[in-house]
Amino acid sequence: MKTLITLIFILFIGLAAQAQDTSSEAKVNTVKMSIVTSSIKENPVARVYKFKNSRVKKALSFKTKRNKAKLA
Repeated sequence: MKTLITLIFILFIGLAAQAQDTSSEAKVNTVKMSIVTSSIKENPVARVYKFKNSRVKKALSFKTKRNKAKLA
């Protein structure tokens, strides 16, 4: 009985999926935008670091007391 109800349910879902109207296509409106360039320099000073992301790496490399391996 359970098998028969499951089979009928699966067939019903399959028929309902095939009955969907998929012929309608949605049209998309395109928007044309122009590129605006500006030559304003806010910060003329550029800093060069020897190591990239050195602060982040230092902050992420912290160690806790529980990082040590325990011997059994």
